[in-house]
Amino acid sequence: MRLQVLGCSGGIASRLWTTALLIDHDLLIDAGTGVNDLSLDEMAQLRHVVLTHSHLDHIACLPLLLDSVFDRLPEPLTVHGLPETLRALRQHIFNDVIWPDFARLPDPERPVLRYAELQPGTPLVLGSRTLTPIRVNHSVPAVGYRVDGEHGSLVFSGDTTTNDGLWNELNRQPPFDMLIVESAFSDADRELSIASRHYCPELLAADLRKLVHRPKIYLTHPKPGDEDVIFSECRTHLAGYDLHRLCAGDTFTL
Repeated sequence: MRLQVLGCSGGIASRLWTTALLIDHDLLIDAGTGVNDLSLDEMAQLRHVVLTHSHLDHIACLPLLLDSVFDRLPEPLTVHGLPETLRALRQHIFNDVIWPDFARLPDPERPVLRYAELQPGTPLVLGSRTLTPIRVNHSVPAVGYRVDGEHGSLVFSGDTTTNDGLWNELNRQPPFDMLIVESAFSDADRELSIASRHYCPELLAADLRKLVHRPKIYLTHPKPGDEDVIFSECRTHLAGYDLHRLCAGDTFTL
């Protein structure tokens, strides 16, 4: 299983793109502005987009992706997500006001977009990969994912803050190789983290101590301009953990 990080920032700026993780050549976890790094041919190879939640930084490029390659797709692109997430897409994005309804285009009998609902705890098998959604604590309904391939596994928290559910569920499961987890703000913005239901280093460290496994940890979703401060604070709070910064362009083989 190959993971390519297309985007992992909490915002945009020069050389910064929002969340999009490419698994192998055909599967995206989230569709933020990092999708822009894919060529038309690479976008046309996508078959599945699995969403963590409905916020713009995680879906921003999905409408443009479909518009760019709708005539190259041999079959509908399947977008998987919680019922609430898919409802938000239908009502607020693909509504023929903000963007065309690609679930009916170019022909209602042959659309290029297909929706597929997910439920937390119910595995989704896509070829040799199994994705298990895990409910997390965010300002809208959201999940993280455990992704198991033939030879390795990873966990992606998506957007979340202090909670027991994610860590209790992971503790019930076998060990995994890497954890991609957010810390959106620095400790100076702790109250904002709580209000927006994101982690800051102090909150993240408290929750990571609940995890019995010790995977490699990769930090994602930092506020642009605060990356160095956030990582430094995480290193202070998480001394002894195998801690890394996630960067657009990173690739991993699991």
